[in-house]
Amino acid sequence: MALPSVSPRVGGVPTEAVPAGGAAAGLEDHQAPPPPRHLIKLTPGVPADGGYDGLAEVFRPVFARIAEGARERDAGRILPYEPVGWLNQVRFGAVRVPVADGGYGASLIDTFRLLIELAEADSQVAHLLRSHVGFVESVLLLEDGGTRRRWTERFVSGQLVGNAYTERGGNALGRLNSVLRGHDGAWLVSGDKYYCTGTIFADWVAVTAERPGVAGRHIAVVPTQHSGVRIFDDWDGFGQQLTGTGSTTFRDVPVDTLLTPSQLGAHPESAVFQLVLLAVQAGISRAVLADTRNEVQQRTRAFSTGTGVPVRNDPQVLQVVGEISAAAFTVDAVVLAAVAELESALSAPGLTPAERYAVCELAANRAQAAVQPIVLEAAGKLFDGLGASSTARGCNLDRHWRNARTVATHNPAMYKARIVGDYEVNGVAPRRLDAVGDAAPA
Repeated sequence: MALPSVSPRVGGVPTEAVPAGGAAAGLEDHQAPPPPRHLIKLTPGVPADGGYDGLAEVFRPVFARIAEGARERDAGRILPYEPVGWLNQVRFGAVRVPVADGGYGASLIDTFRLLIELAEADSQVAHLLRSHVGFVESVLLLEDGGTRRRWTERFVSGQLVGNAYTERGGNALGRLNSVLRGHDGAWLVSGDKYYCTGTIFADWVAVTAERPGVAGRHIAVVPTQHSGVRIFDDWDGFGQQLTGTGSTTFRDVPVDTLLTPSQLGAHPESAVFQLVLLAVQAGISRAVLADTRNEVQQRTRAFSTGTGVPVRNDPQVLQVVGEISAAAFTVDAVVLAAVAELESALSAPGLTPAERYAVCELAANRAQAAVQPIVLEAAGKLFDGLGASSTARGCNLDRHWRNARTVATHNPAMYKARIVGDYEVNGVAPRRLDAVGDAAPA
């Protein structure tokens, strides 16, 4: 799926340009050939069984509509309420819910293929669904049939779940200041959270909290419309500005669903969360390729230091485009391989919960360590192929690098290779902590 190109540049065909053969070039020599027929889909390693294309046909018209306004929304910092509404109309949030329960019954890998397509259309819309995707996976693994059924019905009706896991400071590493307290036979949750991705668009929000006297992290799900919930659009990062990754406060909010440490077990939620971000990076890589390709196809101006042929035939420019295409292909392959590993681990009967968690974490960590530098390099190469005019604010092509750089800071990739290396050399399993927080003094 190609994204819309930026506004065409002003300028005529340089009739004085001389092709390689030495003869003077006329206008007829620069007639644009028909668009190339792309025979290779950027879904490497995935069998073409027809099932995915049938599923994707439901959502691709919405993805295309979302893509049309992506550049303008980013430039104007316009929160994507409408695109989220369009996705809810086609029940995108129920893509993983079994068909028997009213959903689409997609496999995990097909769900992530859809996320990559959505991220190509608008990386910020795909990113804001991160918490919902992770919560759906947790619900599908619940042993409590009543709770699982209640939530799948909500997913099918188009309701979304946001996230309130992280505290901005003042809590010890692995501990939370947000607390649960009993009141008249129910639970109330209070606390202050930050990085609440997607919550401003959601019907529900999953809040991590501690319960006095009970060890471990609890997840309290509450309605975002309750008067005790206040959501702020105060995320001021230079990228992914439209994901609603701001702060949220909770004051004695009644808990609809409480998931305890024993219910959650060793579910590899963090691996799912990280793989959603990598799907976003894969989509950004595709968008970089699409924008570079479209711009090169349209461009008539040639560099005085170039080869003297139209840009679309310049071998050095074509090399840059080819390298970006290879990067997008590689990122897709790595992300989908990691998702396949996770999907296999979730259904493997011989793994203990701790082993399942370790397998999934290692798959996500390896993928993150490999993917981030590839995406960032590809987003920078775009400007090598297009030149100084591509840095104009009106083009807003820098959004790809800004967004990719911002995503790469989430659960920083620099730690991931060390974790994998410690496992490879010393057999140390990835460490699990209940919360980000302040480290104890050395």
